[in-house]
Amino acid sequence: MDDLQWQWGDHGGVLPRLVDEILERGGLAALVEAAREREDWFCAEGAVRGLCAAGEFGRAWAVVEPFAATGWQPAVRAGADVLLRWGHTDRALELARPREPQGNAADVWRDYAEVLVGAGRVDDAIGVLDPYKCGGWALGKLVELTEGRGRDERLLELLAPIAEEFRHGPGQCGVRNPWHVLPAQARVLERSGRADEAIRLLGADVAARRDGLRTTIEFYVRLLARHGRIEELRDLATCPELRAAPGPYVTALEDLGRAAEAEAYLRDLIAARQPGWHENALMELLVRQGRFDDAIGAVEHTFDDLYDGNLLHSAMLLLAEQGRHDKALELTEGRSPEFLAENEAFWLRSDRWWLMGEAGRAREAIAEIEALPADEVDDRETTIAWLLARDGRVEEAVALLRPLPGKRAATDLAELLVRQGRFTEAIGVIPGVAAQREEERRFWTDWRKRRKAAAGDDRGGGETPPF
Repeated sequence: MDDLQWQWGDHGGVLPRLVDEILERGGLAALVEAAREREDWFCAEGAVRGLCAAGEFGRAWAVVEPFAATGWQPAVRAGADVLLRWGHTDRALELARPREPQGNAADVWRDYAEVLVGAGRVDDAIGVLDPYKCGGWALGKLVELTEGRGRDERLLELLAPIAEEFRHGPGQCGVRNPWHVLPAQARVLERSGRADEAIRLLGADVAARRDGLRTTIEFYVRLLARHGRIEELRDLATCPELRAAPGPYVTALEDLGRAAEAEAYLRDLIAARQPGWHENALMELLVRQGRFDDAIGAVEHTFDDLYDGNLLHSAMLLLAEQGRHDKALELTEGRSPEFLAENEAFWLRSDRWWLMGEAGRAREAIAEIEALPADEVDDRETTIAWLLARDGRVEEAVALLRPLPGKRAATDLAELLVRQGRFTEAIGVIPGVAAQREEERRFWTDWRKRRKAAAGDDRGGGETPPF
């Protein structure tokens, strides 16, 4: 159970993204084997998804049952889902039913309520969560679970007194973390066909500046946008105190085919008082319209800034997402000496090599790396291996990665093997959970020793790692 929790919290074992790729490429059998032999949770989870998608619920249950038997809650929930889909409703409910005492009561009761809904017992699920509604988390879960289940009126009866109590005295309504109360009520009103009432209530809440305003305004502006209330949305967007409104207003205008108005609005904000976020929003708007040169022209004056507000990295990523890798590379050229001194070794150089690999210039990037002293390039071998693979020299990349220690290199190697269809071999090169935990323990032990030595005494010996 401790190993399972460590895998969950630290993404230990086989990484979820690698599991997804194995599954997508037809490696289901390898995941089933890894779940059994390595007790790898993410492999088990992927195997269950694949088997259920194929309608093989009995095999899926055989995979997840040993994990669920530990009592670890994510596995219990996954097992209950399999049993529900298999048609074993009573067994699913028995597995998910909370046992006392529970240290993670919120997760346990939430999962049990979801299983009850899956079994068609929606009223029971509401009853299960009702005693916990003052915890705050249960309100959102009640709204989520009852959607499309024909229980909106009952839920509104439950939410109305809480919301009114909050409106009259936010600090005395008895709900911990109460800032989701008003949006929860509005969401149920909207989906039950009473959007005008939801808009009226939340509009009054925003005007009254009730506590929890940020959460309320974020929901309110999107509610207005969904229902085409552009005039009200524009009034909010022009209020400098309500910073959540401009984004939905721009999106609403763009969705209505009024991108020119959105652009003018953002340019006015930038000129008047509020660069930064609005400059980034303008760049994104122009990129979505395919106006790449205009997008870069709108923000290039920030590219040599040394502090907040520099949009160079954002611009490079946006262009890369559009397949404009050469254009993104051009942005790295001509940067000021001051900017390069602060950022070249930190991130700019590695991003440049990544872009070169995507742009078909992998060999040029490799030459740049090899021309530098080895100790000046972090992750030198793994970066070269990735570039070799981009250049089509996969076996050279595999040979370079195979002897390297650590999970990072092993995962990079596994990704290359997966893309060659060598699924079992790919999983096998990744250290098991015990080995990964030992590697992590040694890393932090060495880190603390270095901290202690740097301090000149034992003050650094027991410090928490700086995440």
